Parts: sequence; structure tokens; C-alpha cells
Amino acid sequence: MTAPMQLRGLTVRYGEQLAVRDVSWSVPSGLVAIIGPNGAGKSTLLKAALGLIPHEGEALFFGQPLDAVRHRVGYLPQRQSVDWDFPATALDVVCMARQPRSRWWGRLPAAERAAARAALAEVGLQDLADRPIGQLSGGQQQRVFLARCLAQQADLLLMDEPLAAVDAATEREIIRVLRRLVEGGRSVVAVHHDLASVPHVFQHALMLNVRSVAAGPVAEVFTPETIVKTYGAPVAA
Repeated sequence: MTAPMQLRGLTVRYGEQLAVRDVSWSVPSGLVAIIGPNGAGKSTLLKAALGLIPHEGEALFFGQPLDAVRHRVGYLPQRQSVDWDFPATALDVVCMARQPRSRWWGRLPAAERAAARAALAEVGLQDLADRPIGQLSGGQQQRVFLARCLAQQADLLLMDEPLAAVDAATEREIIRVLRRLVEGGRSVVAVHHDLASVPHVFQHALMLNVRSVAAGPVAEVFTPETIVKTYGAPVAA
């Protein structure tokens, strides 16, 4: 079975500084975490894999270059990287994922808008479809962008800290949606920072600190020993 994502010698440099060093990783299907300290290169790894920043090495998706299967790969950026003053409603944001399915000019067909509304309903925000995105809470904004990923109907979702700075109810809702996606045969790779929740949420993990420290099932690689190797000191988990 072809891996959803495969990295071969992925390296990112900022000037003379190595941000990611020679990471090779065959990503398994399921719910997968990228774990490491601040500055470890977690977000950089995702951006490099997606071709958003210059890098060395190669990233394949379902055995092919991204351009060949772009419709099968979704991306959820960090919330703070989004311009929340952009004049768009929650529905407008989700509809962006449906635009490639139709012509690029004119009003989106009713069927595509209905699919976008259905995605909002999946994350519990159907009643806020017409609310300007900037007027939503942080947790609601995160769920809107998750709905956009759902509307794309991608087979692989790459998410940059989807559970960061959200309330407990939003966290539960996002985890519920991610589990449902995986049960339906899709895969999720998420940058994650809360070590305590790793064993309860994820099936597999990459332990990263510029280079790959360990990768595999959470039960095997998320251990006190690898946490020390990754963070450089014991960390409560």
C-alpha cells in the first residue's frame, strides 16, 4: 500500500542555519502527530513538503509529486498566519475549497455551496455560515478552516497545530471529526504540542528536533527516553 506521504532527505536552510535536516519518513495511514519543541522545524517540515518554502530533498504524496495529486491533499495552516480581517463569511471561506470543482469565474453553483454548508454542519457551525470570519471566536475560526479541509474531500490532511489555543469543547469537536475521517479511510498528519494528549489522540508519531529522532506507533516511540532525546530534558507527558 502506497504511503499517504513520503519524505526523502527533506532539508530546509535559513541562510546558514538548518531548520530541518535530512528527514526521511514514510508516513503511515491514520492519525499521525509531529511532535517536538519550539523551533524544532515541525511547521517548516509541513510547509517544505507542500512546496511552500525552498527546500532540498523530495516529498511524494500517494507515490506521486504533489502537482499530480493536489486535489487529494488538504492543508490547515496555523490560525495566527491567517488574515482574519479579510471580508468573508464562514461559508465563503469553506466555499474556497469547492471552487476548483467548477469554473473559476462567476457564482459558485448551488450544489457546491450546499456541499460547503454540509462541511460547516460537520463541525457544528451551520448556524454561523453567514457570520463574518473576523467576528468568530478563535475556536470557531479553527473549525471553519477544518470545514474547508472537509469540503475539499482530500484523502490526506496536513494540519499545523489544529488543537492550539482552542477551548476544551472545540478540542473535543475537532478530535471527533479527525477520528471520523480516519475511520472513513482518510489520513491526518498534525503538528501537535500537548504531550499529555498524544497517547489518547494519535496512533503514530514523528519525534522531531531539526532531525528525525524517532518515528512509528505512539506506543513504541512516545517514551520517556525519546522525549528526552527530542526535547533535551525530561518533559511532563
